[in-house]
This record gives sequence, structure tokens and C-alpha cells, in this order.
Amino acid sequence: MRRMFALMFAVVFLVNTLTARQTHELAEQARQHAPSKNTFAGKLVHAALDRTHQAVRYDPAYVRLAYPGGDVPAETGVCTDEVIRSYRTLGFDLQKLVHEDMRRNFSSYPGNWRLTRPDTNIDHRRVPNLQMFFKRQGAALPVTRHAADYKPGDLITCTVAGRLPHIAIVVPAPDGGERPWIIHNIGEGPQMEDRLFEFSLTGHYRWHPQR
Repeated sequence: MRRMFALMFAVVFLVNTLTARQTHELAEQARQHAPSKNTFAGKLVHAALDRTHQAVRYDPAYVRLAYPGGDVPAETGVCTDEVIRSYRTLGFDLQKLVHEDMRRNFSSYPGNWRLTRPDTNIDHRRVPNLQMFFKRQGAALPVTRHAADYKPGDLITCTVAGRLPHIAIVVPAPDGGERPWIIHNIGEGPQMEDRLFEFSLTGHYRWHPQR
């Protein structure tokens, strides 16, 4: 199953992948249009842009993690890990936060995996669980086709290849244009791309937690 998903991503999306140098250059241009670093959105955008400098091999394997603060090896990951790692830079551990909410409200979360209890190794790395967590935090916003509704520091979820859940972080366009770009790992590591509306959107979130 793992190899099948990896192959699907590689075949469908490799053609859109930029070189590492191109990605880095675009990320540096986007920084010029990012919100102030004094804001949560600005800090999250810069953390996401920093991720484009990391070499990450797409690997959806189940891995046993330390708790809290556990992570898969830095050179591996999937789309959710880009969100998790970006928020951790700001001091928010989605592994712990999602687990604590699931432990208190397990029945509210998707039952896609037929689990009977939370699993700190994988729960926060599943897009449907993150969607429910953000919704429960009051962070859900309307899903529209209007570029101006999506602000740097927002999160979007979508389906790719017709059924695979995916998540990405919204960042400014390199030229400061109206339609923002996204940072995501869709098979070739953290990439910055102009693909906000390319896939069927399933969620829009703005989660700027307070300490």
C-alpha cells in the first residue's frame, strides 16, 4: 500500500516539481511579501518557507514515535509533517495537542482506521484528524474559489488523485500577486508551488493559537 501511494504521487505530480534551486529562489522572493514576523501568520509563513530548504523523501510508513515531541526521521515525511514541523517551530506540538483532544473526544474524530483508542504515533499525521482538530478549535473557514479569501499562514486541505487527502500551508506568491501559493509535500519533499486551486478543496483553516 505504501509503495502504491508513493508511486501514484510520483507519476501524477513529478512533472510539476521545481528544482531545489528554483524553489529556494521563489521562497526568498515570497518572504518579501510575507506578513510581519511580529504576527503569528508571519512566523508560520517564514517557518513554512524555511522548510523548502530541507531535503525530505516522501515516506508514508507507520513509525513509532516518542511522545510528546516525536517526529519521523528529518529526511522523511509526508504532507502533514510539513504542517507539524512548521507549527513546532512556533512552539505548538500537534502530536500532543491532537492526542489530548482525541483522548477526551475520541468519538468526534473520523473512524476511518477502525481504531478503538488514540495512537500517538500516527493520529496527528493523518489529514482527516487534523481537519477535525482544526474544526474543533474554531479555525475552520469557508471553502471558496476566491483567491483573496486565502491568507498567508492559512491551511488548506484537498483530495488528489480523486481520493487521497492532502494538506498544505498558504504562503505569498513570489511576485506578491493576488493568488497565493502553497507549500506542501506531495511526493517530492517540501515544495512551493502555484497550485492553490488545482485540486478539489475540502477545507480551509486559520489556526493561530494563543499560548
